[in-house]
Amino acid sequence: MAMPGRLTPPPLNGADRCDRCPVAARVRAVLPAGELRFCWHHAREHRHRLIAAGAVLSWNPPTPLRTRPHPLRRGPHPFA
Repeated sequence: MAMPGRLTPPPLNGADRCDRCPVAARVRAVLPAGELRFCWHHAREHRHRLIAAGAVLSWNPPTPLRTRPHPLRRGPHPFA
């Protein structure tokens, strides 16, 4: 739910890039000092430090390329 007086950032799109590599950004980390964008790999790698620093994480699901679930992916969410 959006709070009155707060702007909701637009969803990430294909033009948004990870701040650590050239891959498309899927996760937004909003910190008191600003915003960072990460691919799934780097978001998972840094998630504990980001949360400890007070970041609010939001994500866009990747565009599905498969019709069946990936055999190695488990859990309902990549941060689970």
